[in-house]
Amino acid sequence: MLKKYNFYQLLFISLIAAIFVIYPDITWLPFDLGKLSGSGKTNYISFFLLRYTFLAGLIFLLIKINLNQIKTIDFKKRFVYNTILTVIAFAIYGGISYLMYTKVRHYGSLVLFQFLIVSVLSTLIGHIVTLYNEQRKREQEIEELKVKNLQSRYDALTNQINPHFFFNSLNGLTSLIRKKNNEETLTYVNKLSDVFRYILQSDKKGLVTLGEELTFVDAFRFMMEIRFANKLEYRINIDENALSQKVPVLSILPLLDNVVVHNIIDSEHKMAIEIFINDQNELVISNPVYPKLSPAETNGTGLNNLENRFLLLMERQIRVENKGSIFNVYLPLG
Repeated sequence: MLKKYNFYQLLFISLIAAIFVIYPDITWLPFDLGKLSGSGKTNYISFFLLRYTFLAGLIFLLIKINLNQIKTIDFKKRFVYNTILTVIAFAIYGGISYLMYTKVRHYGSLVLFQFLIVSVLSTLIGHIVTLYNEQRKREQEIEELKVKNLQSRYDALTNQINPHFFFNSLNGLTSLIRKKNNEETLTYVNKLSDVFRYILQSDKKGLVTLGEELTFVDAFRFMMEIRFANKLEYRINIDENALSQKVPVLSILPLLDNVVVHNIIDSEHKMAIEIFINDQNELVISNPVYPKLSPAETNGTGLNNLENRFLLLMERQIRVENKGSIFNVYLPLG
């Protein structure tokens, strides 16, 4: 149902459009009235007003139906719907014309042309408004994706640079210091610095090369392999020619983090994460599934945020495949 102010707007448009359609009759009105007198003149004016009211009402009805009922963006289908309705209205008008006023010109070719104009006019208005609404809808979706992209960047910072992650990193460093392995400790500190620097700078980036993302993954991998000793392994098999392709920044980190969050990793459940490019030019992150006994404490938005960023920045979708024993995520490259 139309809102009140929309109703009056539509009524105003219909009255103006009806004047435009019936304009030839308006120009003939002084000549026709000059030939009539008395009751004939009164009847003529009454029928003219009835005809104008009928056309205005028809335009109002057709526009309302076009705006509220006909949702197709196909111009031909919309025109067919309006033509059928106009033909029915034309037949009703013909019956009224015959009963009230037998003059042929009031139901001749000019009137038929006017009804055709009404049909075309209503079709154009409905089509233009539908296209406008579709455009507004797309713009709104883009704005929502932009907001979600900003939120996902914020989440990437808050979810990765949190006390849990920070303390785990320090625990790994503490373990190396106790072992008095100075060379490995120095490498660990350098890698930890690279990880935090990349995360902190990610909010200033959109798309990065696959090479940049994998350089970050290499630093993150070193830290995680130290943390889990020989229980976690990363197998990266990427051709150097593919390193210049683009992906959204921090695309791989949420997936690697999910592996640790959702799976058991111990001596009996050794984790091997594979990263490679398939025949469809998709970056594949694959890992075996060793589900934890209790659900992981997570907000569950990681994959959704990642998918939204790919839609926004690359207009492409990621694919997720859970085979039960193997979990695969496919990231399109650009």
